[in-house]
Amino acid sequence: MPPVAAMAYHDAPMETATMRRARPDRVGEAEIADLTHEGRGVARVHGKVVFIDGALPGERVRYERIRRKPEFDTGRVLEVLRPAPDRVAPGCPHFGVCGGCVLQHLDAAAQIRAKQKILLDNLERIGSVRPARVLEPLAGPAWGYRARARLGVKYVHGKGRVLVGFRERNKRYVADLAACPVLAPPVDRLLRPLGALIGRLTLRDRIPQVEVAVGADRCALVLRVLAPPTAADREAMAAFEQAHGVDLWLQPKGPRTAVALREGTPLPSYALPEFGLRLAFSPTQFTQINPAVNQAMVRQAVRLLAPRPQDRVLDLFCGLGNFSLPLARHSGEVVGVEGEPELVARARANARDNRIGNARFVTADLSAPDPSAWGSGPFQRVLLDPPRTGAREALGVVAATGAARVMYVSCNPATLARDAGILAHEYGLRLEAAGVMDMFPHTAHVESMALFLRP
Repeated sequence: MPPVAAMAYHDAPMETATMRRARPDRVGEAEIADLTHEGRGVARVHGKVVFIDGALPGERVRYERIRRKPEFDTGRVLEVLRPAPDRVAPGCPHFGVCGGCVLQHLDAAAQIRAKQKILLDNLERIGSVRPARVLEPLAGPAWGYRARARLGVKYVHGKGRVLVGFRERNKRYVADLAACPVLAPPVDRLLRPLGALIGRLTLRDRIPQVEVAVGADRCALVLRVLAPPTAADREAMAAFEQAHGVDLWLQPKGPRTAVALREGTPLPSYALPEFGLRLAFSPTQFTQINPAVNQAMVRQAVRLLAPRPQDRVLDLFCGLGNFSLPLARHSGEVVGVEGEPELVARARANARDNRIGNARFVTADLSAPDPSAWGSGPFQRVLLDPPRTGAREALGVVAATGAARVMYVSCNPATLARDAGILAHEYGLRLEAAGVMDMFPHTAHVESMALFLRP
């Protein structure tokens, strides 16, 4: 293949500066055999494992060792000597400095294949299970997809301005970004204007982050404010809203304290058009980051669970109803269980706004689940969408429902694999199908779903 892909990486100014600084005793060459779940290349040098930032499987690279540990070393690419066929030129000029993405140098289809391999390897290595079939990966746009983000904010005296963006890779500093092609419009082009706004405020040193929440109809930007804005600050913010068509929210303390700059500002929302649903959410409440993949994920979950009109469905970690309400369109009753009272209230409001009467939502602690909290009786279908720590504490409850089909949606292949092993080996469920969703293109995040059947 032409050497342009490799040159696009190692001829960048940052990398040539790195090469000049590299100590000769820390420089070596390596053949890259694999990719870690963090997106690093894996090599063996003199029998020791080395994890190398910027390297891809099949490549030979010149690298600098950054850290030495008893079990492994870490390093970074100085030069790609033999590029992999799947190496591509990164689509963002800030790649390599900004820590928001780690895989832009890998072809999009190859990214998905790597994530599918990580999922299947985890299932076999940690859970000692294999799916009877592998689901086709779910994917959406590779750019402009990120509707949710948490951006750092920092006034840099040396630059004389405020930076807004992701953190630099492996550093605490906010990256100096002109734009971000993975952020959904209009935020992708608002980083510099937002920094300029904050730089004019009296509390420019008292805003550490901005949370982005882009809905189908509105874009909310939540400013974490450590001091109250003045009247002049509010006027400047209101002018920014009008100029850029966004809603500014102010969050003085925890997420629950976020309020819109303008009283009466509507909540953002997103659509699940296949189910005739529109779900509203507070900008600080959890929603999926990728609207297109979320639609495909919900569609696949409903299809694989295959609820019947007479079925009762239990949705654990239900959030604001992302799965519960679509499932309610196809089943007799859905009971959604969630630990956050604010999300339960939002789910109930979404059910009411969408005129769904067969979905009931309950607040309960799912780290110590008590089925009496949501009522007795069998469930024919169960869906779990737990946090990264998984759903270990709830697995006994899931098995006790007697459900014939269980869908597990995961943002961590390691905890999914652990829980899959428990469901299979302790409770006798069969792993029928599993596959990945490319919810975070160009990152190392692996989102997946798995279907379990009762034999």
